[in-house]
Amino acid sequence: MHPIGTQQDWIARARAVLPGGGFGNFDPGIVIREGRGAHVWDEDGREYIDYLIGSGPMLLGHGHPEVMEAIFAQLPKGMTFFTSNVAGIELAEAICEAVACAERVRYVSSGGEADMYAMRLARAFTGRDKILKFEGGYHGMSAEAQMSLAPTRLANFPEAVPDSAGIPESVRAEMLIAPFNDADFVRSLLAERGDEVAAIIVEPLQRIVPPEPGFLEALRGEADKHGIVLIFDEIVTGFRLAYGGAQEAYGVVPDLCTLGKIIGGGFPLAAVAGRADIMAHFDKAAVGADRWLMQLGTLSGNPVAAVAGLKTMEVLRRPGQYDRLEAIGERLMDAASRAIEAQGVASRIVGAPSLFEVVFTDGPVRTYRDVLAADAARQSAFNGALREQGLLKSPGKTYPCLALSEDDLARTEAAYAAAARHVAADAAAASA
Repeated sequence: MHPIGTQQDWIARARAVLPGGGFGNFDPGIVIREGRGAHVWDEDGREYIDYLIGSGPMLLGHGHPEVMEAIFAQLPKGMTFFTSNVAGIELAEAICEAVACAERVRYVSSGGEADMYAMRLARAFTGRDKILKFEGGYHGMSAEAQMSLAPTRLANFPEAVPDSAGIPESVRAEMLIAPFNDADFVRSLLAERGDEVAAIIVEPLQRIVPPEPGFLEALRGEADKHGIVLIFDEIVTGFRLAYGGAQEAYGVVPDLCTLGKIIGGGFPLAAVAGRADIMAHFDKAAVGADRWLMQLGTLSGNPVAAVAGLKTMEVLRRPGQYDRLEAIGERLMDAASRAIEAQGVASRIVGAPSLFEVVFTDGPVRTYRDVLAADAARQSAFNGALREQGLLKSPGKTYPCLALSEDDLARTEAAYAAAARHVAADAAAASA
């Protein structure tokens, strides 16, 4: 139990020991004390409706009673073993049953690790080095993933732009960058360089931007044509867009996928899943020392995380859960759209009902550059006003959860209306 102090006290203490005063994930100007259901409280006791939900994993809300019961039943039996355990095996079985591409599963502790190993696995399987990713696509913090994630210098495709210091030039040289939703560019690029490419890695719903009809199918076809491993990064979309993830929602099956967030039920757990012949490269006895991909992790398959994920997935399998999530999201999207439209401010609601955002633009949003060209000042003002109205959310995403009540939704609708008025007033003042 930490000593009682104001939020400002804790922010000051954080600045003394943490670079940037925080964990690097989110606004260090807020310190969360606790969460229950669809609500969180900061260290000053201020309550928020939570549309951040841990950046996605708390789809059932904080402290779901059945998940808590499963966790409490496991804790006296042991918190981690570094060996196989029943809960981890059962969770792997449940993933293989739910996810179309999953014939085998390998656990890690974070989504970034899963993406890193998926790309390395594709290289081991194909014997090739290059990776094709899409500008604006988020795949964790590996050197490969930090290429053209959020570039402000817009290079000509397929040139990669590093987003972080400390990345060797040799890594940049192995990355090819394409615009999301541009199947013709991918076809043209692979016609020239397809035999060099080990993997195409893609968020099937890229951050908030949906795939256009036929785009994912085109990636599947090009991967087959050139002997490339198609990787869906489903860290966010897995068990969110549908129980079977984006593969179920969009009807396209990759060779590998990465999973995280929801499968750990709020604990650090992620996985690479996919075809047995590719996943065999994790097995030295199956492929030999020269083709073996070494991977281990102290907390991989942790039993507490596994039981939390298993119970979360069990709840999500129950009839009506995804219909309800869809209805909640659609109501929120409609409320945001109506509130902003009523103020005469140009905007688009982009994404899917289970994951969306307001983008302040009057044009279509189909690529990273479309999002980058939107009005960032209005976005910031809108989000700031929502925070003042008691909503906690990411700067670029809204994550609905199943714990939201009718009162929460009504309060959110009122917050959208107030935030839209704030943005409109700012716009009027700027033009005066």
